[in-house]
Amino acid sequence: MKEVTLNNGVKMPQLGYGVYQVEPAEAKRCVSDALAVGYRMVDTAQAYANEEGVGQAVKESGIPRSEVFIVSKIWISNFGYERAKQSIDDSLKSLQTEYIDLMLLHQPFCDYYGAYRALEEAYREGKLRAIGVSNFQPNHFIDLASNVEIVPAVNQVETHVFCQQRRAQQYMNEFGTLTMSWGPLAEGRNGFFTNAELIAIGQNHNKSAAQVALRYLTQRDVIIIPKSVNRDRMEQNFNIYDFELTSEEMVRIEALDLGKSLFFDHNDPETVKMFMGWR
Repeated sequence: MKEVTLNNGVKMPQLGYGVYQVEPAEAKRCVSDALAVGYRMVDTAQAYANEEGVGQAVKESGIPRSEVFIVSKIWISNFGYERAKQSIDDSLKSLQTEYIDLMLLHQPFCDYYGAYRALEEAYREGKLRAIGVSNFQPNHFIDLASNVEIVPAVNQVETHVFCQQRRAQQYMNEFGTLTMSWGPLAEGRNGFFTNAELIAIGQNHNKSAAQVALRYLTQRDVIIIPKSVNRDRMEQNFNIYDFELTSEEMVRIEALDLGKSLFFDHNDPETVKMFMGWR
């Protein structure tokens, strides 16, 4: 399993398992399957309401806690210093762990500066091994990163072959912040799984379109958390390090970039409002 090194020296698996939209009752089973397949990083969030299932699966897996990297996120209803501080303790309890490996702010709304101060404090106390943000567009990210004591280790944003975030990644790299992808398979949108270019490249390596797309992101040093509730698909998503895309193939995939989200319009107040209660 390839690891990346965060800006504070903490090592993190580049490939993890995401539990967005996994029902709370199913989370334990899904995470248990993922851990059995070989995943050693799990991404959850307060808003997903499945931290407890994730924690149970990790605890009962028999795998040492130090070998499983847990990521969670503070939801906007818990923003502000005091609420965020309490929510970190609540997440620790739900996850049945003494520390969370990486804690993110879920959205760039409300009092995220106060919430970030709570992250910094919890980091210094050893409750969090690393801290970062999620869904921060370049303007939000640069503003925050320029005005806090601990620069975010990660920014988790929509990143896939149709929305590649190359410019945003350049900005984050300047701060030593890594890009983490949510939706690396684009949830199948825009004909993702039947894309002719991805299929053709996959035939060169005896791999699926999905595996090619995931490998593309990892070769761009993006952290990924593909999600599936099917164990066979979990295994396919996990087996992407036994081949390498050529420079020419990377250029072909780069050309698939539409330069925009497949999920919402950042400039439309109504879709932003919807997004606040969704991702």
